[in-house]
Formats: sequence, structure tokens, C-alpha cells
Amino acid sequence: MKKFLAALALVLMGLLGSAPAALAETPTEIVVEDTAGVLYLPQLRAELEKVNFHDPTKVVIYTRNGLWEDNLNEETLRYARANHPEWISADGQKWADGLFIFALDPAGRQVGTYMGEDRKVSLEKQEAIQESTKDLFREAQWTDGTIAGVKKAAKLINQPWYQSTGFIVTSSVTGGLALMGLGIRAGVRARNRSKAAGHLERGDAGFSSVSLELPVTELNAKTIPAESTYGALVLEKYRNFSTRYHEAVELNQQSHAFTAKDLSKGANVSVTEEYADLAQELDTLDDVIADTNTLLNKYSGWGSAWDRQVRPLVDDLEQLPELLSQAEAQGLPTTAALGSFHAERIQGIAQLSANVQTGVITPDAALDELRNMRLELTNLLQRHSEAMIGKYAKSTSEERAMEKAMDGSRRTELRRSSPTILGSVFDWYTFYPVRSFSLGYSAGRSSVESARSSANSSSGGSRTGYGSSGGSFSGSGSSSHF
Repeated sequence: MKKFLAALALVLMGLLGSAPAALAETPTEIVVEDTAGVLYLPQLRAELEKVNFHDPTKVVIYTRNGLWEDNLNEETLRYARANHPEWISADGQKWADGLFIFALDPAGRQVGTYMGEDRKVSLEKQEAIQESTKDLFREAQWTDGTIAGVKKAAKLINQPWYQSTGFIVTSSVTGGLALMGLGIRAGVRARNRSKAAGHLERGDAGFSSVSLELPVTELNAKTIPAESTYGALVLEKYRNFSTRYHEAVELNQQSHAFTAKDLSKGANVSVTEEYADLAQELDTLDDVIADTNTLLNKYSGWGSAWDRQVRPLVDDLEQLPELLSQAEAQGLPTTAALGSFHAERIQGIAQLSANVQTGVITPDAALDELRNMRLELTNLLQRHSEAMIGKYAKSTSEERAMEKAMDGSRRTELRRSSPTILGSVFDWYTFYPVRSFSLGYSAGRSSVESARSSANSSSGGSRTGYGSSGGSFSGSGSSSHF
């Protein structure tokens, strides 16, 4: 079989003749204008820095929160003219040479691709770039979807002729299909190795931190007051800490024993992912154990430990006004209830912190009050979710689609949240962060709008042109809904 495939490869090389080798060029610059606030920048930058273009290319990521009916092309041009004139050619008529812009509107459910004249591709290829993102965007995976779009663009922009679909199809009559199968297999193996490398990096960071702090974690656990409600709950978590740490040690050794060939296999990638997840879980728990000990005993630094417990609710209160200002939220009784909660709890948190500081109440009692505030917000948001879905959805299937999207976002966002005592001792669904509500509702709307669009065939294809404010601008680019 190997000899046969080698022969096929020789045939294809003969067809290629002296075709020039494709060069790999990482982005010359990465500019991120996340005005929608939906991207996880550490992951985004790390991944984009590894993307290879065929020619040196400046990559711009622009996000905004708009409306379904907006012209994303026009809005992107408007933003560039106002904030980044260097994205536009000297004559003001095109996008600058060497530039690729990826635009995302999570609220308006649109994705756009724009490029300089020396980087432009056909409308068909622009649509292919946009389509590569949409499954991820419909699940509110904004960062992963953006990375997928840039990777697809890097493959298609200035693609050598011998890598084009047309050439591959033509050459397949002489064995190209077999080689293509090998290429797909090689691509899968390469992706597996890349995923494994990411998991190992993530796992090693957490494992190293846990290992270094192991003696300190043990000392902290020994002095946590067991008579405290929250102390007892955290100690219950700690009882499995040693067992779980030994599991992490075994997974660490197993993961690092894999060769590059081993890491090409999906099953072994799963092992590295399990290692990374467990290491991060333990790293989170040892932080919680430290904060529990410091806060409950009011040891030095306990004020900072308390601030970390309050931070999630403070973040929620800061994000509530934007949530309540949404057009579809106006006039709902749940909106008024959340507005009242916002006004009352800003003062309530300040008073609660003061009471802990002065010793009016114990840290245990303060955590009880904080828990009750977060539960109150969770109940209000759940009712608001039902009201918003009921107002927007037109059928039971649409309601279910929105509920599924919001539930998925809630799980994802809570995994990314900073560690707290309350977060560690209660189940994931106990509290409902405002950020996950907003992202989940946006994802739910996206799913429904996409289904409606497909049913009505009213938004198919890409939109070109830059609207009335674009003037004579004719840069290469288009946008579409997802």
C-alpha cells in the first residue's frame, strides 16, 4: 500500500512540475478592536500568532454589537474611517494593501470579511471564510469562531494555483483523491498534536502551581475552622484533594510519555485534556482553600480574600444596566424588578463589606448574605429569561432553541469565572452571572434568526456594498448573517 501511495505521489509531482513552494507567513501584525467585549484575548492572540498566510498579512479583528438589519460592511467602514484611517488606501477608495479584516457582530448575527486589493479573493471564497465560522458562532463560541475564520482566510488568500480546489479536482483523476485522503489524515493528525500541545501547556501550568503550593495548601486546610458552615464544606472538598492530586500525577506522567506520533491519535489527546482539566480544577481548589482559611480566621490579607468573594456580584451589578437597556427588555415587569435589585444591592454590598470589616457580622454570616444576594439575582434572571424568550420566540421549538443556547452559555461562562468559596461549594447552576445571560440570549436569538432566515430564504448569500455612507468606496469585502 505504501509503495502504491508513493507512486501516486510521484505522478502528482510530475503534474505539478516546478510549481513554487508555498511559504508560510505568520501575521505581520494583529490588531484586535473588541468593542463588543466577547473575545477571550489570551487564547485569540496565541492562536492567531500561529496562523500561516501565503503572504505577509496584517490581521484586524473588529467586533461590534449592532442590529440584524445593520449593514456590517458600512459599519466596519465607518469605524475604520473614524478610528483607523490606516486601514484604508491613500486614495480612500479601497482597503489598504496587505490587510485582512475579520468583523463580527454577535448581537446583529453577522460576520464580515474585508481585504486589500493585493489580498482579495472571490465572493465565493469570502462566503467560504464566513461559513467556516457560523456553527461556532451559533453556539456563542465567539473566540473559537473568529480563530476558525482567520485560519480559513489564511488558507484561501493568495492561495497558490496548485493548492486550489479546481487543480486538486483535476489532478484527482491520476491519484489525487488518494493523496487528498492522506492529506486529510495528515491534517487531522496535525490538529490533534496542536490540541494536545495546548492541553499540555494548560495542564503543566496548573500542575506546577498545585505542586509548588502543596505544603501550603495542607497547612491552610489544617487551620480552617471545621465548625464554620463554609469551612466544613470546603474541607469536604479537600478530603478528595490528595486522591485527585495523585490522579493528576499519573496523568502528567502518562501525558508526557506520549511521543509526537502518540499525540496524533484522538484517544491520547483526550488523556491530555483530562490532565489539563484536572490540574486546573485542583489549582482553583487550592486558591479557594487559601481564601477560606484566611477569611474565616481573619488572618493577614483577609480583606483581599473577601473582595474576591464579592467580585462576581460586583461584576454582575456593573453589567446589569446594559442588559436592561436592550430594546426587547423594555416594558417587561422583570426588567423593572432587576432595576430595583441593582439600585438596592449596590448599597447593600458596601454595607455588607463594612459590617465584615468592623466585626458586626462574622465572615460566615457575611457569606450567607452574599449567597442570598446572588440567589436573588439568579431567580430574577431566570424569570427575566422566561419573559425575554416568551417575547421573542414564536413557537415552542424556538423557545427550546433559545433555552438550550442560554443553558450552554451559562455552563461555559461559569467554568471561566474566577474561583470563589461560594462557587466551589455549590453546583454550577446555583448562580447565574449576568454576562452568561447576555451571551446566551444573543446566541439563542442567533439560532432562531438563522432558522427563520433559512425557512424564509430571505437572508441567504453575502451582502456586498457599503451603504449610503460609503460613497464611492469599493474595497473588496462582504458580510452575511449566521
